[in-house]
Amino acid sequence: MKKNLESLVEEARELVGRALSIVPRSQRVDWETALAAVWQAGTWGAGFVAHAEVDDISLDDLLWIDDQKSQIERNTRQFLAGLPANNVLLWGARGTGKSSLIHGLLNRYHSVGLRLVEVSKGRLASLPDIVRQLEDEPYRFLLFCDDLSFEADDASYKALKSALEGSVFRASGNVLIYATSNRRHLLPEYMSDNAQATYVQGELHQSEAVEEKISLSDRFGLWLSFYPFKQQAYLEVVQHWVESLAASHGLGKTWNADVRAEALRWALARGVRSGRTAQHFARHWVGKKLLETQV
Repeated sequence: MKKNLESLVEEARELVGRALSIVPRSQRVDWETALAAVWQAGTWGAGFVAHAEVDDISLDDLLWIDDQKSQIERNTRQFLAGLPANNVLLWGARGTGKSSLIHGLLNRYHSVGLRLVEVSKGRLASLPDIVRQLEDEPYRFLLFCDDLSFEADDASYKALKSALEGSVFRASGNVLIYATSNRRHLLPEYMSDNAQATYVQGELHQSEAVEEKISLSDRFGLWLSFYPFKQQAYLEVVQHWVESLAASHGLGKTWNADVRAEALRWALARGVRSGRTAQHFARHWVGKKLLETQV
């Protein structure tokens, strides 16, 4: 009898352990020390989980996007000052600094109360709960949706659409959404969408499909566009990262014609000139040189 009881207790402990493993690790975050968190949801509940580390990118490291940087920084300063500010959509070519810009803002303004909460596309339905939990905090929060896009049959975009213009965000003055995407309208666009467009007395009337797709991105008050770098811009970004990374590892002057040529070949092989490509090349080249010094 005693053995059976001990066996039941052991099985109960195992079941409790399994149940706890699917519960978010924490539903309370100390925002005084945590600069960023991610919203997680499980079978038994949902909550914030603090990020152990935050990307240390600086706004000064982001070159050739000065106009975009100026606009989003001004919008963020308005937000931090309690003034009217817009939700922001950063869209365009991959690797051009969209996500890095958000992290750069956090690094510059966390000391005056800016905080970041990452929300995946699959958790957009939780936006009202997220805002409700943050509205009484003495900080200003950017809800960050990275690489956001939806398929044609994905209805989850409606949760975001509703939140952007709904009472949820109007009632909370300490939350904004900053989203990045490769698509301007977040939803795929097809030629067939325009088949039902009509002209009425010389005025173009878009089809309902087109209007529906435009209406989502249209609810972001500020759009920032990002484009692939031209060659000279790419090379300047490469030089910045190579010299910065080399200096941090004690290498001397490194930029020369040979490095320039290798950087161009690196971009050609990848089919894109971007800040991400430049940073990847810098890591490759500086790491290679450091390894050679150890041989």
